Amino acid sequence: MQLQISNFFLSIFILSSLNSCGQKNVTNYSSHKKNEQTITMNANLKLDTITFGGGCFWCTEAIFQRLNGVISVESGYSGGKIKNPSYKEVCSGMTGHAECTQIVYDTNKISLAEILQVFFKTHDPTTLNRQGGDEGTQYRSVIFYRNAEQKKTAEEIKDGLDKSGAFTEPFVTEVTSFDIFYKAEDYHQNYYNLNKEKNSYCTYVIVPKVEKFEKYFADKLKK
Repeated sequence: MQLQISNFFLSIFILSSLNSCGQKNVTNYSSHKKNEQTITMNANLKLDTITFGGGCFWCTEAIFQRLNGVISVESGYSGGKIKNPSYKEVCSGMTGHAECTQIVYDTNKISLAEILQVFFKTHDPTTLNRQGGDEGTQYRSVIFYRNAEQKKTAEEIKDGLDKSGAFTEPFVTEVTSFDIFYKAEDYHQNYYNLNKEKNSYCTYVIVPKVEKFEKYFADKLKK
């Protein structure tokens, strides 16, 4: 697979020494989600779903909400060992879950390969269990594939970028089989859009990431 490697990697979005996104504990009042999201929309849409983690899900949600071809974005938890985890439990690092973004997209408008290139270019896939000031296994870089084709695409994109020399350190991104996705508490959903004027994490971490994303992927933004 031929990959287009841009100088964008030289300005990868790492902002350290800031508060993590786990700034408060709120009772889990949102039920978990075991099944794929059902979307009743135009029959011309050809939908697929991918789940991945790349640090705080507030950041990844904000980015992929703006990507053309993406139908829906949900924040949640995958890859752990207990059922119905709360945010507080996940933040303890004891459940094994990663903060994830689950994306439903229209394959008529955007491919999985394009989505994964945005994924790799908007977080640091070389830092183990950390993104900037967010540390812990819940912030690990991980792709949860649903079938052999998704696995193949994820590994090709990852290996191609890893071998390109765009990063000085080797990739640590996990490519692992999808099991279950638990939707996060309601206050985590659409977090950046609802809190960008209220939360310092949004101001100092998410805003720069979104601005750089919009600059380098201007041709892929929603109108």
